[in-house]
Amino acid sequence: MGVLNVTPDSFSDGGRWFDVDAAVAHGRELAALGAAIVDVGGESTRPGAGRVEAAEEIRRVVPVVEALAADGVTVSIDTMRAATARAALAAGAVIVNDVSGGLADDEMLPLVARSDVDVVLQHWRGHSDVMESLARYHDAPSQVLAETLARRDAALAAGVDAARIIIDPGLGFAKGAEHNWQILRRLGEWVGSGHRVLVGASRKRFLAATGQADVATAAISTWCAAHRVWAVRTHEIPMQVEAVRVGTQLASPQ
Repeated sequence: MGVLNVTPDSFSDGGRWFDVDAAVAHGRELAALGAAIVDVGGESTRPGAGRVEAAEEIRRVVPVVEALAADGVTVSIDTMRAATARAALAAGAVIVNDVSGGLADDEMLPLVARSDVDVVLQHWRGHSDVMESLARYHDAPSQVLAETLARRDAALAAGVDAARIIIDPGLGFAKGAEHNWQILRRLGEWVGSGHRVLVGASRKRFLAATGQADVATAAISTWCAAHRVWAVRTHEIPMQVEAVRVGTQLASPQ
C-alpha cells in the first residue's frame, strides 16, 4: 500500500504532493513501481497535528481519488470522517482506511456496511494532539489487539461483513517505541485473529535511530511478509516490494 499524503503537514512528505496534479502524478508513480493499493489521505495524523475541516479534506482528496481510479488504480481513502469516505467512495475508492477504527465518527461503520467495501480498522485511543499521553499499557500487544478486536465487534454489530475487515495495530498511535517493537514481535497473534492485517511502520520515529528509515522499514516489511501480513503501508515502494518478496519466500512451505 503506497502512501499518498495530499497535505501540507504530514510528518514525512508534507507539502510535496499538495497540488492535485503533483499528487495524481505521484499516485500513478507509486502504482507503476509496484504498489497494489494507493492510500490517499487529506489530513495529517502525525503527533500533535491539528484537524482540518471536512470540506477542506474532501476538496484535497476527491480529485486525486477520481483521477487515479479512472486510471484503474486500486485506491483506499485514509480518513476518520464518514463524509470524506462517502465522497471518496463515490469518486472510485474501494477501501476505507480509518485510523480511528470508527471511533472518531459514529457514522463511519454504518456507512461502510451500506457501501459493502473493505475497511481497515486501526488501533486508536485519541486524536493526534493527545495520543502520546495515552501510551500507557501493562501488556501492549495483548491490550492493543483486544481493543482492536473490540472495534471489529463494533463493525460486525453495524453490519459490516467479517470478510471485509482488515485490522491494523496502529504503530506510533498512542504507542512508544518499545510498544511498537513488542507488537511487531508478536505479529503472529494478529494474523491468528483470522482477519487480514495491515502494518504501517514506514519512516516512523521508532525506526529513525539508524538514519536510514527506508532501509529500516524494509526490514520490517520482510518481517511482516514472513508472518503472512496482508499488506504493509509505505512511502517508498521498490525496496519494500523486494523486501515483501523475500519475506514471502521465507514464509512459503518447502
